[in-house]
Amino acid sequence: MELRQLNTFRMVASTLNFSRAAEVLGYVPSNVTMQIKALEDELGVRLFDRLGKQLVLTTAGKSFLTHIQSVLDKLDEARSAVHDNEVLSGTLTISANEVICAYRLPVVFRLFRSCYPGVRLIFRSVSNQELKQSLFEGTADIVFMLDEPIRSSGLAVEPLVEETFRLFAAPDHPLAQRTELQLEDFHGEVFLTNEKGCPYRTMFDRSFEKEGIDSITYLEFQSAEAIKQCAISGIGIAFLPEIVAEAEAERGELVALPWQIPDLHVYTQMSWHKDKWLSPIILSFIEAAREVMV
Repeated sequence: MELRQLNTFRMVASTLNFSRAAEVLGYVPSNVTMQIKALEDELGVRLFDRLGKQLVLTTAGKSFLTHIQSVLDKLDEARSAVHDNEVLSGTLTISANEVICAYRLPVVFRLFRSCYPGVRLIFRSVSNQELKQSLFEGTADIVFMLDEPIRSSGLAVEPLVEETFRLFAAPDHPLAQRTELQLEDFHGEVFLTNEKGCPYRTMFDRSFEKEGIDSITYLEFQSAEAIKQCAISGIGIAFLPEIVAEAEAERGELVALPWQIPDLHVYTQMSWHKDKWLSPIILSFIEAAREVMV
């Protein structure tokens, strides 16, 4: 078992793409495929499965990644100790959901890239439900989550900015011209929301149940952009972070309804595994996120 095979396996596990891993590592794709096959032959197990066009870690692959992660982190730490005065270089894997990726992280990436052009940034868009797991499995170095304040014994979690959620509708929607709304005004309306399981969808359901509305018609989406476009088209009332619809509200394409959602405290939060060695690259990215978002 060679060190380069372990590094290659970790990169493929992070990107879930042989061609992308080859590009980052400076190999040709066939070399990456050969290294993974040699590793699988030596271990006697499959580390990856192909489900259609999607590459996924097998159970054995997830277990193997967990065990080698600490070994590779120690090697990275040793390399860093003898190159402290050199320009930062290496690879950093970041994961977040669609909203944070589109509306919070671009400015962080721009700042970080301007300061550390030698670092390769890999970004993976991951659903909210999978973000924490990606840290435990070692497929991400840092993740960003949109959720209520998170407490975890295995993760370090740092709230960066509180996000305001609003109800948005098209300007010609019957409720858009109202200066005040009552609970009964929402009866019969269609709400455009994320699917069940999304943290802020759960909070939305909880807040309206507390207010006494228990028969709501939903159209559920996986994408905040789809929710926004359907609201602009007049299909229903969108439940979205304010930052997502800021530009459309300024252009008059959407109107924020005069309704405050009670007990909704959602933050963009940055997280990493408590046991992970925070390399100079990781620490530098954490500082860049703090500088931009806090």
